[in-house]
Amino acid sequence: MKRILLLTVVAGSMIFAQDDFFEQNYSIGGYGELHYNRTNTGDGDVSTKMDFHRFIIYYGYNWTENWSFKSELELEHNFVADGEGELELEQAFVNYHSEKFGLQVGVILPSVGLINEYHEPPLFVSVERPEYSKYVIPTTWFGNGFALYGSMAGVNWRLALLEDMDGESIGAGIRSGRGKGYKTTAYDFVKNFSLNYTGFPGLRVGGSYTMHNAPIDNNPDSTVSFGLGEFNLKYDANNFYAILEYGSISYENNPLEYTSSGGYYLDLGYNVAGLVGLEGKLMPWFRYSDYNRGNDDAGRHYTIQRFGLTYWPISNIAFKFEYGTHKTESAEEAITQINVGVGYNF
Repeated sequence: MKRILLLTVVAGSMIFAQDDFFEQNYSIGGYGELHYNRTNTGDGDVSTKMDFHRFIIYYGYNWTENWSFKSELELEHNFVADGEGELELEQAFVNYHSEKFGLQVGVILPSVGLINEYHEPPLFVSVERPEYSKYVIPTTWFGNGFALYGSMAGVNWRLALLEDMDGESIGAGIRSGRGKGYKTTAYDFVKNFSLNYTGFPGLRVGGSYTMHNAPIDNNPDSTVSFGLGEFNLKYDANNFYAILEYGSISYENNPLEYTSSGGYYLDLGYNVAGLVGLEGKLMPWFRYSDYNRGNDDAGRHYTIQRFGLTYWPISNIAFKFEYGTHKTESAEEAITQINVGVGYNF
């Protein structure tokens, strides 16, 4: 009996030996952004808005070198009252990771596009997130679920299963169908698989495919089906900056009778800080975007052009200015916009 007890103690010591020198710790971070928007519709109607759009706090805790907890709480538009503003738990999951693979369980983000998982304001050049990342990729998309992930030789993969979406709310895109973790069903699960390559300095190239049969009125026998395929490329090195994202959604039984929607955007910029003797990064940039929210409907087909200047005194703070036009195919005149903003993360 004593020998068995001794072997048990030794075995337990060997199992937990990897954590003998690990100190449990927590981490706090976050991000935020202030925006000024001036919009001219072309018929003399001018509107202005100043909005502290987002304030986010991260909290994480490491139990061991492999097991941790991660969370993100978001407040939008300064307050929540009378249907205005939003307070959302965008992430809250238990995470396991090793050299070969990992597991996440809780409130998670699907791996769709560049910005859904990495949406801190200093990570993109424009004041507002690209329209593509709202109406094609429904950023920020989160929900209850779990994910497996791993990497090898610069190739990263992730498979996620999330709660059902609301089929009745899907129409001109899938954004309104997000459940956001609130008392959702789980008849079919959103199935998301992504693959990307990051083995070359400054380069990320990849894509994902997401499919789902979204119940209508919580009825699994009546659904709206969709498949979302997307490709993304980002290069940010040697003073050059380029992003290309393209996505397409196909539908079956769409309540608005659309069979497809999708689009793309292209960003090009160059860091000129060294040319003008400025510390940090100073980047003039240009964006062109074209997307439709349903079957090339002229009233839902948008073309966007923007010119901007973004300055990062340090990598965690970005000051942004941009001017551009936003036009639907059916409109005679384009809407012009001037946006100014500051974003940070820590």
